[in-house]
Amino acid sequence: MKSKCAGKQTLVFSAPPQVISSAAIVGEMEGQGPLGSYFDEVLTDDTWGEDSWEKAERKMFEQTVRRALEKVSLQTGELDCLLGGDLLNQIISANFAARELKTPFLGLYGACSTMAEGLLLGSMLIDGGYASRVACAATSHFSTAERQYRLPLEMGGQTPPTAQRTVTGAGCSILAESGYTGQMLYRNVFVAAATIGRVIDLGITDASNMGAAMAPAAADTLSTHLSDTGRSIRDYDLVVTGDLGGFGSEMFLELCKDNGVDAERRHLDCGNLIFSGSQKVDSGGSGCGCSASVLNAYLLERIEQGDLRRIFFMATGALMSPTSGMQSESIPGIAHGVVLERK
Repeated sequence: MKSKCAGKQTLVFSAPPQVISSAAIVGEMEGQGPLGSYFDEVLTDDTWGEDSWEKAERKMFEQTVRRALEKVSLQTGELDCLLGGDLLNQIISANFAARELKTPFLGLYGACSTMAEGLLLGSMLIDGGYASRVACAATSHFSTAERQYRLPLEMGGQTPPTAQRTVTGAGCSILAESGYTGQMLYRNVFVAAATIGRVIDLGITDASNMGAAMAPAAADTLSTHLSDTGRSIRDYDLVVTGDLGGFGSEMFLELCKDNGVDAERRHLDCGNLIFSGSQKVDSGGSGCGCSASVLNAYLLERIEQGDLRRIFFMATGALMSPTSGMQSESIPGIAHGVVLERK
């Protein structure tokens, strides 16, 4: 009996888990953007004292989790589970960070949708009575992603207008069971519901046009969520996508209209928020760290302060890999959504 389900894809939590803490660390370019003052730390060295970009990415993941725990006087041993992932082969950044954190770990790969996927699964663990405190985290790094998915940075290749810049950043949310009485950074932010996304593929093959690959999945998840819950777009202060960027956001809004949903006045995209137009990043930001850092540095604080009452946070992911590209495969997309409410 699916007593906690609304429709086929949406979960409604009977005891909504509480977001008690968060942290976000970003690179120098992200720190120069419009949200720079919100981040816990802005790196001035994109290797962060390590001998490779990949090791710096692992360090960002680990230190973001530690920072979020420190804010509420928790130790890693007090976590029941850590959920998270990144973009690198076999999610090595998250795996190696979990090795250092020494906490039970569920590694996730949802590409850039990983932050929302972690919040969804972490909330299920807590609402189901299987955990009391979990950490949900995600990270990405511009230089590691470029080296893995596109061309070596040393080539200095030009990018088309649809391209997005992978965000160097990491974000972590700490979830606790409803009624938690320990120290809290946030007292009013809860995960009320979540919608599991479907893999949608419209045949996009251009690795420099991630927004077009992900937009159909975002429109599908939003439409499904509203149908499952019987709500309208007006029931949300914001619908926040993860990293569709400029072109992908336009496509998302058009697809929503095709589904009978006018989201234009309530839509924000983390990829459009994190960089300014003067930074010349083509179509905005992308990567696991994009939505993770914006959510944990900026959006949660707005909910806590009462600027926002309810948002649908919908991180979007392009499910591509170097291997799938060599098989002449297209780029499927997915979007998972969580309802964050102020109570």
